[in-house]
Amino acid sequence: MKKNKRKLYNLYSELNSNSRFSIFEVVVRVFISLCFGAIIGYILTYTNSNAYKLRHDSNFNDIVMAYNEISNNYYKDIDKKVISDAAISGMVNSIGDSNTMLMKDSFSESFNELVNGSFVGIGVTIQYNGEYHEIIKVNKNGPAYKAGIKKGDLLLSVDGEDCSKISGKEVSSIIKKKEKDNVNIVVLRDGKKKKINVIKDTIQIDIISSKVIESDGKKIGYIRLSVFSLNSFEQFKKHLLKLENDNIDSLIIDLRDNPGGYLDSARDILSMFFDKKTVLYQIQNKNSKMTKIYSKNNDKKNYKIVLLGNGASASSSEVFISCFIDNYKNSYFVGEKTYGKGTIQDSYSLNSGSMLKMTISKWFTSKGLNVDGEGISPDYEEILSDAFYENKIDENDNQLQKAIDIIKKNQ
Repeated sequence: MKKNKRKLYNLYSELNSNSRFSIFEVVVRVFISLCFGAIIGYILTYTNSNAYKLRHDSNFNDIVMAYNEISNNYYKDIDKKVISDAAISGMVNSIGDSNTMLMKDSFSESFNELVNGSFVGIGVTIQYNGEYHEIIKVNKNGPAYKAGIKKGDLLLSVDGEDCSKISGKEVSSIIKKKEKDNVNIVVLRDGKKKKINVIKDTIQIDIISSKVIESDGKKIGYIRLSVFSLNSFEQFKKHLLKLENDNIDSLIIDLRDNPGGYLDSARDILSMFFDKKTVLYQIQNKNSKMTKIYSKNNDKKNYKIVLLGNGASASSSEVFISCFIDNYKNSYFVGEKTYGKGTIQDSYSLNSGSMLKMTISKWFTSKGLNVDGEGISPDYEEILSDAFYENKIDENDNQLQKAIDIIKKNQ
């Protein structure tokens, strides 16, 4: 025992006399080590606990057993990704919820681009003209524009791939390949081949358009919002401020064919019209707990607003429309009954590249109504005329014209 005490004393003396460390530093280092060990221990315990539960779930064990038996013992060669996706699809389909789904690689990529409002590419729009994929639009100041690609150029090849033998979707996939920062393009211009190297960049999708409609001396602002993406708020704010600087005296917000998107984006845009006391919508979780979602700002507008919607206006679009119906005195809803989607989904990326989109909660209007399967009926029902489908101009858009008439009559 004395020897141990002496060893401990010698260790203490060495540490105390060592010029690199003070007693205080030693204590701090020991304390940090103990804390770090405790955190790591908690993480491992938590992870192992969940893994333990999973290992002892007989249903999960059956899934693993079936997968192993099929992949190892089936008498023909099989694609393991195919049976894995089929197993997940089976689980998803058994729930019986049309909004919960497994989205395969290419579809999940398109979905992400839509809701994120951006993608990595070169900034061109192509259209097949019967012989070539023709570039019909070049985004101003985008990568293709800077590299010298012009509207009317005909695509001959992309990274050595003959474009005459592939679809427009395949052309897009080659350009967007994640592992490459640039793309080599050969175009036909004025009968001559031209090689162009384009450095890819993030392209922002223009999901909002706006204009001023002048009628009988009135300046009516018009904003079309095609989806509630991650960047929709910034775009909406920019367009609305421009319209207000043009001295509009009313506003039309067009949500026709808007399938929804991020609920937070809808909240951000709605917060430009309502104060912090306003309940924009409510959310009910798995445990039936209801949470009221309030406006983030104290902004309020007083000009008249007409919202346009139809049977393809869903989810966040319906949140948006219902909020105005419940809370904005000088607002009107024109068009057709909305889709009726009163649930909220979240997405989960899988290792295979596919994505699981799953319903996690319900949403309710400011006044506590759920529109799932019901939709929202317009104040003024107006079925879009055949004339508009034949010639898509404002004069043939009877829903838009109805909105303009309502604004003029109520001013």
